[in-house]
Amino acid sequence: MGRLDGRVVVITGAARGQGEQEARLFTAEGARVLLTDVLDDRGEALAGELGQRYVRLDVGREDDWAAAVARAKEAYGRIDGLVNNAGILRFNALVDTPLEEFQEVVRVNQVGCFLGIRAVAPEIAAAGGGTIVNTASYTALAGIAATGAYTAAKHAVLGLTRVAAIELAPRGIRVNALCPGAVDTPMSNPALLDPDADPEEAARALAGLYRGLVPLGRIGRPEEVARAALFLTSEDSSYLTGQPLVIDGGWLAGVPFPGQPGGS
Repeated sequence: MGRLDGRVVVITGAARGQGEQEARLFTAEGARVLLTDVLDDRGEALAGELGQRYVRLDVGREDDWAAAVARAKEAYGRIDGLVNNAGILRFNALVDTPLEEFQEVVRVNQVGCFLGIRAVAPEIAAAGGGTIVNTASYTALAGIAATGAYTAAKHAVLGLTRVAAIELAPRGIRVNALCPGAVDTPMSNPALLDPDADPEEAARALAGLYRGLVPLGRIGRPEEVARAALFLTSEDSSYLTGQPLVIDGGWLAGVPFPGQPGGS
């Protein structure tokens, strides 16, 4: 018996990174998954490998959400859960950030989450209740320089999560937020997308950076975030709603002081 046997879950941004690992784990735990992304080749290949379905979904477009919901119902008959995982990150000093860049980050990370809740919640309610997991961030609870647009959007995602949890609880829907710290995906490690980059060199650089910042001394792995998403989607978290679940290796707790135990 899997922890998600019989559940139908929509996962956005499922073609790679955290979304890919969530799709893999949810499938292993018995869920029927609709994978969505804008990376069609990767998304379709992964869905085929897992024996699941894929549909293109730009999370900032209302029409795409309507089509994704229709596809899920056509394929599986209902929807029991949603993981709003899709997101983008742009690094820029706040005063140097073009308006277009700020708005695009908000469109994907914040508006995409809002549209997902609005489109899928009625279907989950009609199925008798279920779960929504919004991917926020460590930056929903703290600031990081050069991530103004991203941090603003992720703060908003956490606010949306809390309001949705209150409003949707009477309809049998629990809504929670994942708050990952740095995770070794193409978003935080662009070298993974560069065919000319040395992956071992990139891994060493990331390890050196986070050894001094994170009490556990390393960057996170996408499968660790996937396990947290599974917890929030399963009955293991049946009395938990409206909450941020931080997966950051202790980063939010504080930075190790150089020369002290755990410091660099």
